[in-house]
Amino acid sequence: MLKEIYHIAVPTAFQDNEALDTKHTLDHIRQLYNQGIRSVLVCGSTGEQHSLSLKEKVELLTALEEEELLVSDMEIIFGVSAIRQSEAEVLAKEISKTNIAAILLGYPPYLLPTQNEALIYSKSIISLVKKPVILYNNPARTGFDLSVESVLELAKSDSVIGLKEAGNSSKASDILRNVSDGVFYIYAGGERDLLQKIQYGFSRLSSIAGNIAPIRIQSWFEGLLSGNMIEQKEIDCINDVLETIYNGSPIVNLKRELSHEGVDLGRCRRPLGNS
Repeated sequence: MLKEIYHIAVPTAFQDNEALDTKHTLDHIRQLYNQGIRSVLVCGSTGEQHSLSLKEKVELLTALEEEELLVSDMEIIFGVSAIRQSEAEVLAKEISKTNIAAILLGYPPYLLPTQNEALIYSKSIISLVKKPVILYNNPARTGFDLSVESVLELAKSDSVIGLKEAGNSSKASDILRNVSDGVFYIYAGGERDLLQKIQYGFSRLSSIAGNIAPIRIQSWFEGLLSGNMIEQKEIDCINDVLETIYNGSPIVNLKRELSHEGVDLGRCRRPLGNS
């Protein structure tokens, strides 16, 4: 089970020729750790999951595993998704051998599997990875919408601890009302409409803006969860951060802002970043 209610979805660094840059990816994670962050999502929801080859994902996984401090003192979540189920299964097997804390199980874009096909895909990866699993539903990016019924079917597995829902937020209420046993967490994918999502039952945050304001976003989220009054000055600062990130392409904006702070994650893989 994952203890942290807040994790940061970190970008993947690339060199000028768009080759994977594990060093600078890990440098950024270390900087977040040094600021007090104790959970990150790697190879996940910053839009870069499907640009990475299986070989690159395993390379990134291996580099993480060699960072003893990070894997022992952080809850590192690794994204698993692929156009081909066989590749996702290979990655799941590799993760099962590591100290990675959990996976984020996503669905392939464009293919539009049926609910039954998605269930078979999910159950295969869940059985192979032998780690806690957060399901990830993002129909705007994949074209596929995991149904409430499918979530509840997968939640019967003790390994499935939650859902990152980036589609219809109201689904959270139905899921939480009908999930059979144990605790099930609903993660917000990013900071947009966060208060409304909390009212639907979202209790955890997969943050993008936390890359540039890690503690400020964490404190704001915890304040919203607890219902504490937040000063208007702080709300204005948060809104400035969110406007900077979400006005346009979030990952492009994020890498630009981080570079201004001396964090070198390189450029995005084209066509992202074309101008």
